[in-house]
Amino acid sequence: MTTLDDALTSTSTPAAAAVRRPATLAEHWLDGAAVPARGSRRLARTSPVDGSPTGSVTAADDDEVAAAVAGAAAAFDGWRHTSPADRAACLTAAAAAIREHADQLGAALTADTGRLLRTSVESAEVAADLLTEAATTGLGPAGRTLAGAPAALDVVRREPHGVVAVLTPWNDPLPAAAGLLAAALVTGNTVVHKPSERSPHAGWLLGRLVAEHLPAGVLQVLAGDGSTGAALVADPRIALVAHIGSSATGRAIAAVAGARGARLLLENGGKDALVVDEDVDPAWAAAQIALGAFTNTGQLCTSVERVYVHERVADAVLDELVRLADARTTGDPDDDGTELGPLVDELQLAVVAAHVDAAVAAGARCLAGGRRLDRPGAWYPATVLDGCTEEMDVLATETFGPVAAVRRAPDFDTALAWAGSGRYGLAATVLTGSLEHALRAADRLDVGTVKVNAVFGGAPGGSADPRRDSGQGAGYGPDLLAAMTRLKAVHLEAPPR
Repeated sequence: MTTLDDALTSTSTPAAAAVRRPATLAEHWLDGAAVPARGSRRLARTSPVDGSPTGSVTAADDDEVAAAVAGAAAAFDGWRHTSPADRAACLTAAAAAIREHADQLGAALTADTGRLLRTSVESAEVAADLLTEAATTGLGPAGRTLAGAPAALDVVRREPHGVVAVLTPWNDPLPAAAGLLAAALVTGNTVVHKPSERSPHAGWLLGRLVAEHLPAGVLQVLAGDGSTGAALVADPRIALVAHIGSSATGRAIAAVAGARGARLLLENGGKDALVVDEDVDPAWAAAQIALGAFTNTGQLCTSVERVYVHERVADAVLDELVRLADARTTGDPDDDGTELGPLVDELQLAVVAAHVDAAVAAGARCLAGGRRLDRPGAWYPATVLDGCTEEMDVLATETFGPVAAVRRAPDFDTALAWAGSGRYGLAATVLTGSLEHALRAADRLDVGTVKVNAVFGGAPGGSADPRRDSGQGAGYGPDLLAAMTRLKAVHLEAPPR
């Protein structure tokens, strides 16, 4: 099993020493250097695999947050006036460093969260791709020319906001951070980044690798928890807050930052639905459900948490889904044969168990899983529930675990209506052989992303706005770069002669 010491002190390549960290994280990256943490709050970490202690993180205090923001503010003028090509070159170099250290970043993520090692490494590689994509997109148009008077020049310029706070989650922290950091930086903002305290080492390593390829102060990285993030959000010098995480935290951020006029980009909770039409192959549908519900132990923003199956194929789909759930192998996340890792910690396991137990008590039938595994660590099996209703938390509130909660629908339109309802509006999937039904779903589903016949996927450069409790503002693509800027109209005339 990978330990934090293994992940963070790896010297497999000479350059790895540049990001070598002890399991006890007690420093920040400020103004181009590692700075010892001065705060008194230490956050204990335990292994999700076996519950053993894995060190601690020293959270930044208010003075350290203020110093980080001050450093980013001081670096802003120089960075915003750096040419776009030079900014893009910095991100390209950072992407190369991340690719070089993908194994080390993946090992740190696995040790932090229990994520399968092979998918953790892939996650690091995706982070590098996002930096490269932003470097390329950032060289595109930065404004537009207007049709004004012949003797004048009218343009609309895009300018950076200033200091951006980037707060990222634990479940897929490397791409989440890379996408936001790249968009903010390539458009000329400076950044203070706080990774989640549940994946602190992976987040810190990524932040440092990017910061080392930027001028001092352009990217500051703080270790800490919700209190650290709250101090950052409250700082009046923060012009924009970009947050990926829970809906409750997003609302708290909006109340504080919005009250003082700061801009917001929020990608928050998801409760993604999947609709199975009557004309699809039941085995294929079950495989898509399993992929969406059980990948990363159900701990993705776009995990499938609500399943609406046409009653004509429900029995066949459920029979195959139960077989797939029962066949999911659990074990060491380093092992290539493992298909289901642990949950991130006991707190998350308690949420999952409570949702499942309450659903069964209210009448749902548990067809697979449904009880924590009898071993040390935060292990919960792939679970299938039938007969769920909208009043149950497994269909109403974010579960974030390996649970496929199924409700049978009498027809496609009813299933579609159920899928489009509720507090969340991040994404949804529809499995259908009918072009008419596919187009109807794309039109009617009030979510940011609609996927037809593929639970995961999508071309680079897509953009979407989440709905309702799932947040606000473009979360990726060229529209994210646009959101990282503000518009200025300029009218220019020559003086009279």
